[in-house]
Amino acid sequence: MTCHFAPSESTESYMLSLSNYLDMHGRPLALYSDRHGVFKVNHDGKEHELTQFGRAIKEFGIEAIFAKTPQAKGRVERANQTLQDRLVKALRLKNISSIEEANKYLPTFIEDYNSRFAVEPRSNENLHRPLQHTQDEKRAILSLQSTRKLTKNLTMSYNSTEYQLVGYGKGYRLQHKSIKVCKHFDGTVELFHDNKKLDYKCFDKGKAPKISCRKGLDEIINNIKRENNIKYKPAKDHPWRQYQNNSKIQTKLETENRTL
Repeated sequence: MTCHFAPSESTESYMLSLSNYLDMHGRPLALYSDRHGVFKVNHDGKEHELTQFGRAIKEFGIEAIFAKTPQAKGRVERANQTLQDRLVKALRLKNISSIEEANKYLPTFIEDYNSRFAVEPRSNENLHRPLQHTQDEKRAILSLQSTRKLTKNLTMSYNSTEYQLVGYGKGYRLQHKSIKVCKHFDGTVELFHDNKKLDYKCFDKGKAPKISCRKGLDEIINNIKRENNIKYKPAKDHPWRQYQNNSKIQTKLETENRTL
């Protein structure tokens, strides 16, 4: 159905293979695999937790089925044994010796392999379901995800970097909210809250600018004035001057009235 060469058997390589599979065939009802650490948490007391790959297929609505017996494990490994023998020889005949060249050749190999060894199923009904996510949503799901909580300053720390949201004013509604961090395998990071992508800037830890509420803004401005010896002089058309002039006129009129 799909095949992919990678430097190692990792979460990244399996997510890339799954991405290609979803584009070509749609969403399967289930995936049948061994109990490798990419697919299943094997630590005592944590069996109920999901790996990053397990979390991804759950979001796609795909069931995970694990091989539990040597016989079931053999079903998984028999195809691998064939590929590790026949595919290696096919690559040698094509003078292919790099991962990049091998991945380009794989579609041709898969077509030839299936034409000779595929078995007709009992039912021709295709149970794959359409992918109900956009490419951006699929990319976010097939990433390394974690959760962080925003501070009052709309910041959070991730991998020794401080991220601060931008473009949200004072952002009162987002303060202390939990957000989803998606780290892609190309190194880029995306932040989401309620499935909405958030804009941010990166800073060294402790260097993000402070966000002040209205109550503390006057104090900050007064401190700046004191530090820089700034004295505020209202403009001629400032309402305060207008009020002051009106008060003088009113006082003068009252004095004249008393004299009369």
